[in-house]
Amino acid sequence: MKPFDAVLFDLDGTLCERTQDTDALYRGAFEDAGVVPFGEPDELWASLRGPPDHDDQVGYVGAGFARLAARHGRSEVDPLALAAALTDLVDDRQVALTDGADAALTAARANGSVGLVTNGPERRQRPKLDALGITDRFDVHVYAFDLPRRKPHADPFERALDALDVLPERALYVGDSLSYDVAGAHNAGLAAAWLRSDVGDLNGYDPEYVLEALGDLRGVLEGDP
Repeated sequence: MKPFDAVLFDLDGTLCERTQDTDALYRGAFEDAGVVPFGEPDELWASLRGPPDHDDQVGYVGAGFARLAARHGRSEVDPLALAAALTDLVDDRQVALTDGADAALTAARANGSVGLVTNGPERRQRPKLDALGITDRFDVHVYAFDLPRRKPHADPFERALDALDVLPERALYVGDSLSYDVAGAHNAGLAAAWLRSDVGDLNGYDPEYVLEALGDLRGVLEGDP
């Protein structure tokens, strides 16, 4: 008997990655805000704490710019103005499938039902799906930002499983975040396949499967050890 009746996927960092030129994005923000550039894009990304805050994206990026400005002696700069300029330049259509994503989706479809559970809002995530050409490869789409609760709460997973009429113990969730994807799947009673995103330890999490590459999902669904 196959191990699962449904496979649910995370989107960002799991099935897709951004392709927009981050250096051009960074420099464009300074140009549009009328600010003499300082720092480098990698410094800004490293200054951001935790996952993106879809409730206050400008505030989230602005906090990163504020930390960066302090390190470069540019306290006169308005970090929120820079953040607003950068956010306006982000194009959610500039994405590409991650390595193995197409094969993973194909394997999941051959196995049974397929769903998407993402913490992002539909207004930002749907353009990515459409640009990637994978919108119709899912039987259900759950945009948790638009719900009262997001991952790692169980609610987004439960909504997907209710729509698919699949029991939690018969479903697998695939994602790249231990604290959101693995934790959320386990809170909802699903098995988790963690797509390894770094070489660090598991920090106490215990995913049923660790995928070194997304293409390894086929072996999991076929019951390979």
